Amino acid sequence: MDFQKPKGTLDFLPGTVEKWQYVERKARDLSRRFNYREIRTPIFEYTQLFQRGVGETTDIVQKEMFSFQDMGGRGMTLRPEGTAGVVRAYVENKLFGEPDVAKLFYIGPMFRQERPQAGRYRQFHQFGIEAIGSVEPAIDAEVIAFGLQFFEDIGLKGTSVEINSVGNAASRAAYNETLLAFLNPMRDTLCKDCQSRIDRNPLRVLDCKVDQDKFEGAPSILDSLDEESRTHFEAVQSNLQGMGVEYTINPRLVRGLDYYTLTAFEFKTKSGIGAIDTIGGGGRYNKLVAEVGGPDQPGIGMAIGMERLQLLLADQQTEIETEPPLDVYLIALGDKADAEITKQLHKLRRLGFSAERDYLGRKMKAQMKSADRLQARYTAILGDDELERGEIAVKSMETREQVTVPLENLAAALK
Repeated sequence: MDFQKPKGTLDFLPGTVEKWQYVERKARDLSRRFNYREIRTPIFEYTQLFQRGVGETTDIVQKEMFSFQDMGGRGMTLRPEGTAGVVRAYVENKLFGEPDVAKLFYIGPMFRQERPQAGRYRQFHQFGIEAIGSVEPAIDAEVIAFGLQFFEDIGLKGTSVEINSVGNAASRAAYNETLLAFLNPMRDTLCKDCQSRIDRNPLRVLDCKVDQDKFEGAPSILDSLDEESRTHFEAVQSNLQGMGVEYTINPRLVRGLDYYTLTAFEFKTKSGIGAIDTIGGGGRYNKLVAEVGGPDQPGIGMAIGMERLQLLLADQQTEIETEPPLDVYLIALGDKADAEITKQLHKLRRLGFSAERDYLGRKMKAQMKSADRLQARYTAILGDDELERGEIAVKSMETREQVTVPLENLAAALK
């Protein structure tokens, strides 16, 4: 049998992985500058966490989760998104007992049973941040600004952000009545998913990808915001303006998860990936911590799809900063020299050099070609005669200049 990777997954090979490492380095550096600390949670959780946290009426819970039973008959699910697991860890480990806002970031794989296409996979990776413990509009603005700064840092062009407020519970209840009055006359013409959601969560209907053309005249949730929600949204905008962050208000933006309250936003790109122009997004989840068993603590977060970033960076031919090439490639000519090269190789690596040697018994010409392919800065050539004299030849692969140095001074010469 010829084994192949599962449908909707990708292999990341050397040459590609370095591009991912570049983006991850930028993500970690930006998190440090904004004072977000890394958190790592399991890639599977109890199914009920996502049912309760993400929402029963979402596409994720209804159609897309990879769920299974463990040996004890307990329902488990590969995480389809990162926030629910981070909030569970926040509650379980009592991070709410710390005096400051919990500012956390994660990078890792997520899993959804989607129809694979460019930029949409069954195993995909997200970089996300969460700020739990503050309801201040300033931190909403910080999270939005963080995302835009990240795109700038990695060299991605043509990005923008759309924002909205989905209101608090009172505002949403008022809006649901107005929205139902708009949707009920067309109920029978809507897709099956919309018909099942219209009574349980009418706001979810606006997120439908099938019937979008029917919602052109839908009432705006902004007209239903109460004073608390409106004041919060205006303060978020004021903070963004003070930071010089450009944004567009999209009153139909609701996001695809049930836990959002107040601020919601999406990052867009002009170029897009096929029909996909969203590369990330997030919002507030002021009731989620309590929903998963913790105290009534507000939170806000965002996540960015890493595969989509890679496709866009490649499409824009963005120059990627990669790790330096190999410092030195050691070549042995003779059995005694071969034994010494093994010692020298280990010594150089312990001193911090990136170093390699031949393990295929090839001739010197083939070894030099290997050094070229690996982009070695230098080759160090040792024969049995040089070994007896305690010397080694060091050759610059850029200038092709070659010098002979004492073997004991090889590391100093390479520096």
